Amino acid sequence: MKIFNVEQIRAMDAYTIAHEPISSLDLMERASQAFVRWFCNQYVNTRPVAVFCGKGNNGGDGLAIARILNSGGYDVAVYVIEYGTNASADFQNNLARLQNHLTPKSIQSTSDFPKLDKNVVCIDALLGSGLSRPVTGLLAEVVEALNALPNRLVAVDIASGLYADRPNAADDVIIKPDFTISFQLPKLAFLLPQNAEYVGEWHIVDIGLSAEYIRQTETSLHYTEKQTACKLIKPRQKFSHKGTYGHAVIIAGSFGKMGAAVLSGKACLRSGVGLLTMHIPGCGYQITQISVPEAMATVDHNEKCISELPDLASATAIGIGPGIGQDIGTVKALEKLLETSEVPLIIDADALNILSQNRDLLEKLPENTILTPHPKEFQRLAGESSNEYERLETGRKFAAKYKVIICLKGANTAVILPNGEVHFNSTGNAGMATGGTGDVLTGIITSLLAQKYAPAEAAILGVYEHGLAGDRAAEMKGQSAMIASDVIDCLGW
Repeated sequence: MKIFNVEQIRAMDAYTIAHEPISSLDLMERASQAFVRWFCNQYVNTRPVAVFCGKGNNGGDGLAIARILNSGGYDVAVYVIEYGTNASADFQNNLARLQNHLTPKSIQSTSDFPKLDKNVVCIDALLGSGLSRPVTGLLAEVVEALNALPNRLVAVDIASGLYADRPNAADDVIIKPDFTISFQLPKLAFLLPQNAEYVGEWHIVDIGLSAEYIRQTETSLHYTEKQTACKLIKPRQKFSHKGTYGHAVIIAGSFGKMGAAVLSGKACLRSGVGLLTMHIPGCGYQITQISVPEAMATVDHNEKCISELPDLASATAIGIGPGIGQDIGTVKALEKLLETSEVPLIIDADALNILSQNRDLLEKLPENTILTPHPKEFQRLAGESSNEYERLETGRKFAAKYKVIICLKGANTAVILPNGEVHFNSTGNAGMATGGTGDVLTGIITSLLAQKYAPAEAAILGVYEHGLAGDRAAEMKGQSAMIASDVIDCLGW
C-alpha cells in the first residue's frame, strides 16, 4: 500500500473525478457511505450521534455522513462551526441535501457548544488533510471543547488540526480521536509515534479512488500489508534438502547475556534456515547445546565474550550483536568481520553500539548490510532528531551515505532502504515491548538472508513476520503476559 503526500492525495481525487468520470459531489457521497459502513459496524443505531462540521470539503463529508446516518435510524445532531471561511461548493450542496432530513445548528461562539450526554458519539468533520496552517480562533476553541469531553470521538479522514505529512508545532491544537477513518490510503502522520494521541486507532475505507493513478504514481513511502509480504515468500520445493535453505552463522552472547544468543538462534531456526552455527563465548557452550540442540556451536577462546571469528567459509549469511557486549576483543572481531565478510550481514544490539563508539567502522560496512536499531541505538548512530519526521529523514540520509538498510524498530517499524524508500510495517503490538524481541528479529532476518532472500526483501518480510508472530502471541497470552519466547513459538506462515 502506497503512502501519498497531500499534493498527491489532492491529485488522486482530481484524477478520479476526471477519468471515472464522477462529480466531486458524488465522490464525496461515496466516501461518506464508506465511512458510515464502518461506523454502523462499530456503533448500533441506539447510540445518538453529534457531527461537528467545518465549512470546507471535510465538513461536506460530515453533512453527508449525518444525512446517511439519519436515514439509517440514528438520532443525529449536526453542528456547523461559523468561523468566517467561505463554504466550499460541495459543502453547500450537501447542506441543501440535508435540509429535508435535519436542521444544522450553528456554533458562533463557545457559548453555543452543546451539552452532550456521555452516550453520544461525536464525529470530527471540521478540517481535512488539506490543512495548511495551525487551527486558531473559534475552531481551536471547539477542538479543545471536544477533546475535553468523555465521549467517543471519531475523525473523518484525519483529525482536525493534524498535518498529514509534516510535523505539528508543540502548541498546535489538534483533535484527539478514539478512531480515525481515513479514505483509501494511510497518511504518513498515522505511522509516527509522536502523533499517537491525534490518531487513535486508525482504519482505511475504500472509496474507489483511481487504481490507475495509484499504480502509476511514484512514492518513496509504503505500508507493508499481508498481500505484499506473502508475495515475497519463496515456496519450499519438494526435492529440496537442508543445504537448499542456507547456512546461517549467528555470533552472539557474553557472560550473563546468553539468553540473547539463544533467542536469536531459535528464531533463526524457526524461520526456515537449513543449517545454523552459533559462535559463542566459552561460558555459553552448554547453555547453547542444551537450549538450541538443532544448532551447531563453535566456541570462542575467550570464556566470557566474543574475541574472534569462527570459520565462515560455508556461511550464506551472518548475524552479529545480540548480547555480545563491547569488550575490546569484541570490537576487533567485529572490525575483522566487516573487512572480510563476503556474505550478507545483519548487525544488532551491542554490535550497533560498537559502531556508534567506533565511527571509523561505519565506512567499512558492506553494501546492503542490515542494521536493526531501536530509537536510542539509532540516535547514538546517526545523531539526535527533534521529532520523528526529522528522524526519518536522518535515517534516509544515513542509509544513503553508508548504503545500508535500516530497520528502525518500534510500532510500525520503518525499513529504510539506501534508495530512500521507507516501508512501514503493519503487524505487531505493544506486548512486544519486552526484552529479547529484538534478538528474535535478528534471528528471523539472518535466516531469510541465509536462504538467499535479497537484503531489502529479507528486512521487509522479516519485520512483517516478526510482528505477525507477536500478534499471534498476544492473542494467546495477552499483551502484558507475553515474552520473547512466545513470539518464537508463534513464528510460521
